[in-house]
Amino acid sequence: MSPAVKDRVGNLPHELTSFVGRRHELAEAKRLLSASRLLTLTGIGGVGKTRLALRLAQDSRRAFPDGVWLVELGLLSSPDMVADTVSSALGVREMLPQQQPTSLADYLADRHLLLILDNCEHLVDAVAVFAGSLLRVCRELRILATSREPLGVAGEAVLRVPPLGVPDPDRPSRAEGAARSEAVALFEERAVAAVPGFGVTDDNRTAVTRICQRLDGLPLPIELAAARLRAMSPEQILQRLTDRYRLLSVSSRGAPSRQQTLRTCIDWSHELCTPCEREMWGRLSVFSGWFELDAAEAICVNDLDAHEMVDIVASLVDKSILNRDEIDGAVGYRMLETLRDYGRERLHHSEEGARLSRRHRDWYESLVARAEAEWLGPNQLGWLARLHRERPNMRAAMRYCLADTAEAESGLRIATAMGTYALARGQIREGRHWLDLALDHQGSVPTEARARALCNDIILACNEADVAAGWSRVAEAYDVVAELGDPRLVALVEHAEGYLCVFTGDLPRALDLFRRALRTFTADEDPLAYVSSLLGIALAHAVSGDLEGAAASQEAALAVTQARGETLYQSYALCILGLALVPTDHGRARTLLEAGLRLDRAADNIVGASISVEALAWIAEMDDDPGRAAVLLGAAQTLWHTVGSAGVTVPALHGFHERCEERTRRALGERACAAAIRRGAEFSYEEALACALGERPVAEVPQAGVLTRRERQVADLVAQGLTNRAIAETLVISRRTAEGHVEHVLTKLGFNSRSQIAAWVAEQKASESS
Repeated sequence: MSPAVKDRVGNLPHELTSFVGRRHELAEAKRLLSASRLLTLTGIGGVGKTRLALRLAQDSRRAFPDGVWLVELGLLSSPDMVADTVSSALGVREMLPQQQPTSLADYLADRHLLLILDNCEHLVDAVAVFAGSLLRVCRELRILATSREPLGVAGEAVLRVPPLGVPDPDRPSRAEGAARSEAVALFEERAVAAVPGFGVTDDNRTAVTRICQRLDGLPLPIELAAARLRAMSPEQILQRLTDRYRLLSVSSRGAPSRQQTLRTCIDWSHELCTPCEREMWGRLSVFSGWFELDAAEAICVNDLDAHEMVDIVASLVDKSILNRDEIDGAVGYRMLETLRDYGRERLHHSEEGARLSRRHRDWYESLVARAEAEWLGPNQLGWLARLHRERPNMRAAMRYCLADTAEAESGLRIATAMGTYALARGQIREGRHWLDLALDHQGSVPTEARARALCNDIILACNEADVAAGWSRVAEAYDVVAELGDPRLVALVEHAEGYLCVFTGDLPRALDLFRRALRTFTADEDPLAYVSSLLGIALAHAVSGDLEGAAASQEAALAVTQARGETLYQSYALCILGLALVPTDHGRARTLLEAGLRLDRAADNIVGASISVEALAWIAEMDDDPGRAAVLLGAAQTLWHTVGSAGVTVPALHGFHERCEERTRRALGERACAAAIRRGAEFSYEEALACALGERPVAEVPQAGVLTRRERQVADLVAQGLTNRAIAETLVISRRTAEGHVEHVLTKLGFNSRSQIAAWVAEQKASESS
């Protein structure tokens, strides 16, 4: 070997930019590489496979005494040149003729070496044969490959490289959550390179976060977007992302040609697909978000049979065009928005676009119809979960209906079915949004679909305490059913008005309306309306103090729901009877509310959970546990806000809430009570339910007596205006210990500033001297 070759132990390039995130993927890749001799990193173009491979290689260099060697195959066009390209990268060709091995396998036979084969997707068959032949005879060799699909070699470990983490677009994130996002961190790092001094601030955080969301957390487009800051603000970039391929055309001269712009990157993936795969890519772009195989088969199959469809979908998963997800045991697929836009652009230029959109709408209309028919049954939780996963597709179906007056009736049917789901999942505001749009779009034509939509809108309005809108819809609904002359629809309006009367305090009329509705509904023909009317009667009795009446209706409703194996309405039945027992039997009320809350958790029923957590707070106060009551009041407050309500919406229950809050404040003191409520309000949904059920302890409740003697000394010194250094010198402790005491005081008192501590100390001294 020539000296130049002999001295080389690897050829890894130096990193020119910082490596951001990927701690989980890096750890998993290290584990897989230690257990398998061939590891392939897969993922869509621009997701960061090469960068992850290079960082993994850098971190693993000590494990390979004969070096870590990078072989770039992206520009190689001939499969026959794979072995020669690898030999050239390893320096085998530079050896003197007498030292050259008879084959590359002979050269690698005894070497403990890591070979990185980068960008194999366009040569995947040739690389698979090459890698398999080397691994069979070179026992110390390990290969790390990057490709948009696996190589398919025996013993291969595959790690799919996902996009960088972004805040959930369906859940507004706190500022610190966005700051911890890998995608946002990458944007900020690259933005600083483009515009020195740039930082993610309160003013631009929302725009930066939404840019990262719109770009699916893909590093390549995020870096291209950050480069645009030389000429634009984050807000301007976000506004122009509707045409992301044009906007993100700025290139890096050092990047491979296939990755210099977003479009060329996606074009490269498209070219690697077969004609059938390209066609299916376009068809599947009709979906928004998650979709399942049954939907794809019903909407996107033309001349293919079921087996061919499965094979093509599996191939698109292998090529990283589709992501396979498994949620609660259900397997589905998801296409990144960047790839979906590309597919839709191509679909738009074909004759299939309009036909597929119509089939998509038809299929999802039938899906919600099936869910509605099976709602009060053993598949209820499955339907709740599926409709939750399918929300983006339901929204797309609604938008299709709202674009054409000829589709208005379908829009009403979809919005009505989704309204029932929206109430269960606490998405009342969105449920009303679609119902109102569909009702306006339909144009006041008296149809059964319109009558049912109006009734659902009334019930959702009740739960938002929008009484005026509720009464307006009641009047309109009676006008519609009067023209139709169907007694079933009249009973449905009476049932909806009954709930409005409960929520406005007219309990005698509510009872009369529910009883009239029950003369029409039966448990066999209209089980959902029947059970809902019984629960309405039980609720009216419960809030009026008629325990016997509430129990009778609750038991009748439970008999139907338990026989059908459903969950949601059982939870309501238990909650209603628990409410009836709050004034007289705390122990039994707590048992019923907790049982209902466990069912709420199974169904993810945020509305029911809000009621139960609130009522459990009242019981805690009545049982002389004001600290627990305050925390649960805060947790309930957040749950109410989540469903779009200001709090307890039934007037007869307002007194319980007000009394609980007043007595809790008196027992704890204003500041301590406010801090405890604030602490409960910071709970997540899961934490709130676990706390209410006693599965996790209520966090320490701040009040005057909880500070230790040393912490009270520190609080007094803070009130005197002393710094942490001065406090440390006064108490003869280290500065770090002083800082820790100040933090403990702030945490225990629920404060976030030293001035609040000073005010609290003054208040305590005034109280002690009086």
